[in-house]
Amino acid sequence: MIGQLNHIAIAVPNLEEAASVYRNILGAKVTDPVALPEHGVTTVFVELPNTKIELLEALGDDSPIAGFIERNPKGGMHHICLEVGDIMEARDKLIAEGAHFAGSDEPKNGAHNKLVLFMHPKDFCGTLIELEQV
Repeated sequence: MIGQLNHIAIAVPNLEEAASVYRNILGAKVTDPVALPEHGVTTVFVELPNTKIELLEALGDDSPIAGFIERNPKGGMHHICLEVGDIMEARDKLIAEGAHFAGSDEPKNGAHNKLVLFMHPKDFCGTLIELEQV
C-alpha cells in the first residue's frame, strides 16, 4: 500500500532561522515559504537528493504546531510522510483495519497540492504519519 518516503517534517519555533541553518550551514536548497491556512502552518522544504525535510512553523494560535512548540520549545520531529498511489483506497483499507485518523478522514490538499491524510500516532508506534497521494 505505501510507497516511498516523501519527507520528514520538523516543527520549528522560527521558520526563517531554521531555514537559514539548512541553507547557510548545511548548504541545502530550501524552497520559499508557503502559508497553508487550512493546515495552520507555514512551511518550507529542504530538498535532498533522495527525499525532503519539511520545516513547519505555526500559522496562528490555533495551529497544531503551536501546541507542539509549546511542549517542545526548541522544536522537533513532527511527522513522516509516506506516499500512496490511491489515497481513498488507502483510507478505506485503514478504516477496515481499525486505524484512527488525526483529524478528519477526508483528504485535504497538502503542501504539494496533493491529497493528504494524517494517521493517529497511537496506531503507528507513537509517530504521526501523513499519507500523500502521488
